[in-house]
Amino acid sequence: MIKKEKVCVFIDGANFYHLVIKKLNIQEINFNFNDFIKFLAGDRKVINRGKRFYVGTVREKVGDTRSREAMAKQTRFLTSLSLTNWEIKTSKLRKREEKIIIDERVTDYKKILKKGLKCIVFERTREKGIDVKIATDLIVGSVDNKYDTAIIISSDTDLIPALDWVRYRKLKRVEYVGFSIINQRYKDEKTQPSQGMITHSDIQRVLTITDLNPFILD
Repeated sequence: MIKKEKVCVFIDGANFYHLVIKKLNIQEINFNFNDFIKFLAGDRKVINRGKRFYVGTVREKVGDTRSREAMAKQTRFLTSLSLTNWEIKTSKLRKREEKIIIDERVTDYKKILKKGLKCIVFERTREKGIDVKIATDLIVGSVDNKYDTAIIISSDTDLIPALDWVRYRKLKRVEYVGFSIINQRYKDEKTQPSQGMITHSDIQRVLTITDLNPFILD
């Protein structure tokens, strides 16, 4: 009897949101992740705990209605995944203050300076440790011989050292899933696959909106 190829799917949630969900102008809860995984796996076997989703968790700010609604929406979504045997790996979202100095690097900086504006201070939210968690699971899974092929849904090139390690040290295949999607609201914004991830993978798949439409729920 021929053994089926074993696959493990690793989804960088924030990456997928910006590359796909936002471009399709839908909510995460309205995307059928389970059927999507079946589509990617084909006739291959998704291993036990082989549907993995990595995401930074939204935290509620006291008195902030928007943050409370965002946290509730994310909780509903992650719960729906958990109920269908997804392995959820989370990390806290960190916020930090960043500053842009108005100088010659800024378009029309002289006009802006004349208005008395010398800098712009804003708050940026960043995930901490998601790439490390994906890389760790990739390596541990390869060492334990859990999978034959790792399906990577992320364009984060910080993963490349881990991808190379499982490919060359453990002889596992890496399948990179990228996207080519035009933003449905802003047509000049387009998702494109990562050349770095293409170079450091064995199999490359670039999906378009036509490929993804069957997984959009009404």
